[in-house]
Amino acid sequence: MPGPDPTPTTDFRDRMSYGDYLRLDGLLAAQRPLSGQHDEMLFITIHHVQELWLKLLLHELDLAIDCIRRDELRPAFKALARCGRIQKQLIEAWDVLATMTPHDYLAFRSHLGSSSGFQSWQYRMLEFRLGAKNAFMLKPHEHRQDLLAPLQAALQAPSIYDETLRLLARRGIALPPEVLERDLTQPHTLNEAVIAAWAAIYENAEQGFDLYELAEELVDLEDAFQTWRFRHMRTVERIIGYRMGTGGSAGVAYLKGVIDKRFFPELYEARTRIRG
Repeated sequence: MPGPDPTPTTDFRDRMSYGDYLRLDGLLAAQRPLSGQHDEMLFITIHHVQELWLKLLLHELDLAIDCIRRDELRPAFKALARCGRIQKQLIEAWDVLATMTPHDYLAFRSHLGSSSGFQSWQYRMLEFRLGAKNAFMLKPHEHRQDLLAPLQAALQAPSIYDETLRLLARRGIALPPEVLERDLTQPHTLNEAVIAAWAAIYENAEQGFDLYELAEELVDLEDAFQTWRFRHMRTVERIIGYRMGTGGSAGVAYLKGVIDKRFFPELYEARTRIRG
């Protein structure tokens, strides 16, 4: 006969509770609307959620980069697969924010001051990790050395694509010095030798399946990021049209301008070079 159902713990005077472990008091107290308008809570909550997902995305991406650096691709694939699931959550968050109408937003927009998602240091860190290097993007963080220092380090460090190209070279694939020894504070630019290398990997997938799989993981990563960018742009367009952004950016025009910028351009160009 089964025994009696266990009695759950209810006395937490000397024990760690669920709220204690997750520090929920601080987390839930962080949503502090300034305007008294109903929809400002939605706006703040969505951006808090996005920042939490960005934190986890960076955590997994750092693991993937480290694994690629050490030529340990199986755990890198697991981390990148998790990145894809996180990116799905980031994309779908825009659907919730899109329930806000222009009237709802304009009722509290003035309370944002000059704050803008453009200033998200985690988003900037993510772009640097993916290879979108631009020293100008450090400027919004110059007043915070605790944020500026890790961003400067990321600007100077190899991106996930840099580490991938170094891996190809270690595997015996010839890549030119301008690819392997370039200034890492600058974005990678399209290179014919890299296109040819990826085309050969795709054509001979059975001989180097892990590199082929890595290529597809990177394509998935970029595709999801560009989908996130597109949904961001359309959500902003839906809510504020073509107004200037609160932080002084061009708003929708700026967001449209970055949608087609590639992190891993050769992986897309190689698709037109693969021989059947």
